[in-house]
Amino acid sequence: MTAAPQNLRTVRTLLLDALQPYGLHPLSVGIVGDAAHRGGYHCGSDRVVTNDYSVHESARDKAGLTINASALDIGQFFRNGHNLRTFSVWLVAECAKGAPDTLDIREVIYSPDGATVKRWDRLGRRSSGDKSHLTHTHISFFRDATKAGRDLSPLFRRYLAIVEGKPQPAPKPAPKPVTKLGSRQLKRGMSGDDVRELQTMLNARGAKLAVDGEFGPKTENAVKAFQRLHMLNPNGEVGGLTLPAIRTGFGRRVLRAGNAGSDVAELQRRLTRHGFKVDADGEFGPKTKAATTAFQRARKLKVDGIAGKQTITALRK
Repeated sequence: MTAAPQNLRTVRTLLLDALQPYGLHPLSVGIVGDAAHRGGYHCGSDRVVTNDYSVHESARDKAGLTINASALDIGQFFRNGHNLRTFSVWLVAECAKGAPDTLDIREVIYSPDGATVKRWDRLGRRSSGDKSHLTHTHISFFRDATKAGRDLSPLFRRYLAIVEGKPQPAPKPAPKPVTKLGSRQLKRGMSGDDVRELQTMLNARGAKLAVDGEFGPKTENAVKAFQRLHMLNPNGEVGGLTLPAIRTGFGRRVLRAGNAGSDVAELQRRLTRHGFKVDADGEFGPKTKAATTAFQRARKLKVDGIAGKQTITALRK
């Protein structure tokens, strides 16, 4: 049966502790819909309906559906010139400007004046609500936030600090996403930890870049220079062919019996992927030469057991 998650119960307790003496009644601060309620964020998995908007319009909701409700209703109060309407207008403004502590909110249904009902929807699907929201404000949270148990209280603590006349704490900046090198194709205009790692690797290959995490024109030119040197299409982008070459140096030289190194290991891995199995030990010995020869014969290349431009290009396909 639909339940109230702990993170929303924490917010409910926070609001009642601060505002119950000022008219906020416990019955007006609700999380789970009544027994007849079907569909929407006040319902968990046992009460959602077919094509329920609170599940199917956002991947965050689909991934976060549990038995828990994911909404909070707040009723009337009055304290130090603040009330439900001023709170609602403030909340929507914070959501609209993308304050970090609002990013788990999907929608706010509220009345700014006690006469009209409006809806702020992060997905831009709806703009109004029914008249019950003239006297209470409804806040829907993306279901993955309630499923993960994320702390949803910082936003409400900020508001209560305003109500109580305390210095308003600045919202914590949203954490920057960590991007792992190889998780996406890199090109000019991108930034992140993966760009920083790319720049470090290019510098190890002879480039002289500032390791700032910004893929600008200098980084693009360094990538193009590397690609030309390693028999790659010089498009300035780092994807499935260029990245292995940067990591291993594969393509920077013609490989033959007696060579050793990370580029030889990459040659061996590519031969194996093409069906010519050989251990990736980084040593170009008789078995690697035999595999190279067999690959060349199968691809109708010059059969000499040497991995030159044509062979390396074919291995990259």
